[in-house]
Amino acid sequence: MFYFDHENPDVIYADNREIETTLCDGRRLLIKPDVQMDFRNMPYRDNSFKVVVFDPPHLEHAGTGSWLGLKYGILPKDWPEYLKAGFDECIRVLEPDGLLVFKWNEDQIPLAKVLKTFDRKPLLGDQRGKTRWLVFIK
Repeated sequence: MFYFDHENPDVIYADNREIETTLCDGRRLLIKPDVQMDFRNMPYRDNSFKVVVFDPPHLEHAGTGSWLGLKYGILPKDWPEYLKAGFDECIRVLEPDGLLVFKWNEDQIPLAKVLKTFDRKPLLGDQRGKTRWLVFIK
């Protein structure tokens, strides 16, 4: 949802689901990744990318048919291990000195709690609002 150029050949959009539906307010929701995969096990060699954007689900609680759950996905009960495995996989596929852009919404889980699960500290990020953007360097 945050890409300005969806047709850019330098971008690979990945998600573990593919969805096409109409939300309760009439808007169309289309999740159609270039590659359908689990971010904890990416089909790429080590050191493959200069930049990775990690935008995992951020909701612990949402109805399975709710528009929030459909749009953003729902975290599993073991979310700390789930997010750490995804973060570690993002670092693995980054080139040395590559950048990992991490997006998180603090609506249900504070960012500080999430960051405790990672083995690295962010290089920089914002400090406003519930949706947070952080940059890590490999």
